[in-house]
Amino acid sequence: MSENPNRSLIGVKPMPSTDDRKTTASPPSISSTSTNRKVIIKSADMKEEMQTEAVNIAISAFEELSVEKDAAEQIKKVFDKNHGPTWHCIVGKNFGSYVTHETNHFVYFYLDSKAVLLFKSG
Repeated sequence: MSENPNRSLIGVKPMPSTDDRKTTASPPSISSTSTNRKVIIKSADMKEEMQTEAVNIAISAFEELSVEKDAAEQIKKVFDKNHGPTWHCIVGKNFGSYVTHETNHFVYFYLDSKAVLLFKSG
């Protein structure tokens, strides 16, 4: 994380386990298709409504597509359409990252066993 004073973590609570993941019980207003989905918000600098939108879009993408690259493309394109261009999305089970993003435009979460990194930069 940068030391930008404009950044803050939204809706992040520590998990009782020993790993470094953060969690919210279940983000508000998540669609009914997600009732049996495990969602863990690991890090966020994004309004809760937009976080919920990101989770819902990811759920739809994972239900429609089996290739992680295709799911990432769909999530990115929907966010480009809904919130302006230059969104980036990474989906997978094993990746590292270090990114610079616009304030209030970053979320990193797990949906079941896959991680989703979504941020706006550029």
